[in-house]
Amino acid sequence: MSIQERQNKIIADFSAYTDWEDRYKKIIEMGKALPEMPESLKTEANAVKGCQSQVWLHASLNDQGQMIIQGDSDALIVKGLVALLLSVYSGGAPAEVLATPPEFLKALGFEGNLSPSRANGLHSMLKQIKNYAMAFDYLLKTKR
Repeated sequence: MSIQERQNKIIADFSAYTDWEDRYKKIIEMGKALPEMPESLKTEANAVKGCQSQVWLHASLNDQGQMIIQGDSDALIVKGLVALLLSVYSGGAPAEVLATPPEFLKALGFEGNLSPSRANGLHSMLKQIKNYAMAFDYLLKTKR
């Protein structure tokens, strides 16, 4: 499934929730279902700067050239936002991650309904994912 198709699926899934309290509950559920990130990856190097909560993101490339992203947070809603981003971007090729704007965030109304600190943290997480994608894209291009 492409990143765009994953975004469309998330938009469809969240459109069933008309009120923000239900959307927050869904986000929290996503965070609780997020696979555990090994403690060994919760390092300063993997800490996302610009988040009020503690957030860690780690990315690697698999043999198919897809980004495998792991993440975690010490705050429930933020952990859910991590899960949301990973459900869209993990498994994507670096070039696809870079080429696909995060339309789902605007479509879901996150920009206007998250607190300013959570919105800043969400954008910091997205920026970190894009930075990983740029580095991996460069690496893949130089290997050819």
